[in-house]
Amino acid sequence: MEQVAAIPRQDAERAAQAALQTLGERLAPGETRDLAEELPPELAPWIRSTDEAQPFGVDEFLDRLARREGIAPSAAERHAIAVFAALGRTVSRDEIEDMAAELPRDYGGLIQAAREDPAAGGSPPPVPSMKEIVRRIAERAGITEEAARRTAVAVAEMLGERISGGQVEDLALHLPGELQAALERGSERTRGAAVPLSLDEFLRGIAEREGVSTDVAKEHARAAFAVLKQVVPEKEWSDTIAQLPFEYRTELTGA
Repeated sequence: MEQVAAIPRQDAERAAQAALQTLGERLAPGETRDLAEELPPELAPWIRSTDEAQPFGVDEFLDRLARREGIAPSAAERHAIAVFAALGRTVSRDEIEDMAAELPRDYGGLIQAAREDPAAGGSPPPVPSMKEIVRRIAERAGITEEAARRTAVAVAEMLGERISGGQVEDLALHLPGELQAALERGSERTRGAAVPLSLDEFLRGIAEREGVSTDVAKEHARAAFAVLKQVVPEKEWSDTIAQLPFEYRTELTGA
């Protein structure tokens, strides 16, 4: 765990205990027992639980982890990724898949870390949490986090209509579950075919979903595009932007 997390041993142990205890609260007792049986004896008691699973999302998972460790949520996300990566190196692939089956889609970034094959070399960039994306959009646009969440979902839905189904799939791999679902909803409406929406049509779609004017929607979309550019790998972002007309790039991305 110390090597995976790249943090001092004492901090790594505290992170492992906090994350495993929180995971134990989220999973059914049978699954916590199965995981415990494959963990080292000193770690097994942290995850084992006899209580019913508590159905909380990844944001609550990270909040609980942060409170247990006494750290910031952004640090908790890094620690959670490290612990899930360590799980993937410790327990069987079957158990990782059984665990994944019990967790909702917004845990995708953590599950990805657990599934990553260390023999393949390197690790993919971690998938950002929805909470972090919302926070960044809110700060950039000067709006509440509730409004920023609506913006993120609206932009993702419209983007799902505007780009090809294949690019939706590629981009979704690097986004949290709520935005994956939004992208896919847009793509499903067009059956995976990129619809040649003008910039005005794109912004009207966002405005309708947010309940704001198109001018406001434009400012919100700019903030969302700026944040997506920050959190998505450069290649995937370039491939996405390449499918958009020149007016999108100049008005929304500054390219």
